[in-house]
Amino acid sequence: MSKKKRRFEQLQAAASTPKDKKTYVDPFQQQVVPRIEGLGKTFEGKGRTILYVIGALILIGIIGLFVTRYMRSSGGEAQTALGKAIETSQAQISETGPLAGSTEKTFKSEKERSEAAMAEFQAVVDKYGGSVGEKAKYFIAVNKLFVDRPTAIQELEGMANTSSETGKMAKFALAQTRAEDNRLDDAAAIYQELAGLSDPIISKDTINFELAKIYEKQGKRQEAADICFNIAKAASEAKDRDGKPARMTATATAAKDKLKELDPERAKQIAEPAPDNPFGGQ
Repeated sequence: MSKKKRRFEQLQAAASTPKDKKTYVDPFQQQVVPRIEGLGKTFEGKGRTILYVIGALILIGIIGLFVTRYMRSSGGEAQTALGKAIETSQAQISETGPLAGSTEKTFKSEKERSEAAMAEFQAVVDKYGGSVGEKAKYFIAVNKLFVDRPTAIQELEGMANTSSETGKMAKFALAQTRAEDNRLDDAAAIYQELAGLSDPIISKDTINFELAKIYEKQGKRQEAADICFNIAKAASEAKDRDGKPARMTATATAAKDKLKELDPERAKQIAEPAPDNPFGGQ
């Protein structure tokens, strides 16, 4: 399996005021989903171990989403320590090591990288505790999927029992592992629970699209098509701040493509996005 570098842009560490609400762009949708789906197609049918690796990579990608939210509202020494551990968890995988003169960390495998990241996250837990420590524990569990999957799942199950941000993230991670283990009813139940929350942390489009994929595996093609249609339809009609058609997210585009497979005639009801005009005109 080829090793692909996954990097998320580090955001400025600044606390936003309650009145300063900004539109949140889901990096999981924009960056992780299309890459993971590509990996899934490449390695489809090549064994459960590969599926586990793909699933763990999805959850590592979600770290970028969680960090975005966290860094907007936190500051100080604890955040810095957590950020450094996260950088380790996202370091490049390379069998040849870093380029000459480079100071970037590299690891020879996901397992090696995860073990190094887990040690750093544990240091955050031991030194700071509190909410920062809880986030570090979540990151430990996600990275542990590469090292000791059964124990990692047990840890996620414990965290998923809370209603905190960490708990919601753990629920999503747990749903992913249930799906990989072919426990489709259990996975669907968790996704449905998350989709019903007012703020599930993960984008609802991402949650619902994962649910649609579960329905498809269960043979519930109509239910899967309904979800994909709703995601793609809403995205095709969305407007930006200037009242112009908004660009569809990667998840919405994937939902539209899936709808074409499930119900080609219904997919025709989704308007095709207008081509970009390099001159800025209509």
